[in-house]
Amino acid sequence: MSVARRPITPEGFRKLQEELDRMVRTERPSVIKEIEIALGHGDLSENAEYTYAKEKMALIESRMRDLQERMSACEVIDLNSRPKCDRIVFGCSVKIEDVDSSEQKVYRLLGQDEADIAKGVISIDSPLGRALIGKEVNDVVEVKTPGGLKEFQILDVS
Repeated sequence: MSVARRPITPEGFRKLQEELDRMVRTERPSVIKEIEIALGHGDLSENAEYTYAKEKMALIESRMRDLQERMSACEVIDLNSRPKCDRIVFGCSVKIEDVDSSEQKVYRLLGQDEADIAKGVISIDSPLGRALIGKEVNDVVEVKTPGGLKEFQILDVS
């Protein structure tokens, strides 16, 4: 079974790498020391420090595995080497207008690992992202939302 490729910018990949490095070089060694200190306190059956440190280590190891899996599936896409966007693709910024309310928003379409709605970055795998991919200025897209079907007109692509 092949792993689905996950598009990501070089900056996004660097952030994943930095998080993994921090966990390997700082967080895991720190918890190993906590476990060693807790072991020195004697009876493990009633040692809350030891139990807490072991749980903390399990969380760190799980996050490290998750980061390694994500990074192995990443396809780094350099946005600086691409020509101007005519159609909406990974990395484009899109200005859309809600057809019903005339509310306008600008979103940048990136991968799952870089999505941050507070910063106006949505995943290309989100319902809105999937609806926008491949479309052009003046196209109208329908998106199924929790509040029902919404229509958005594409005003600008950059």
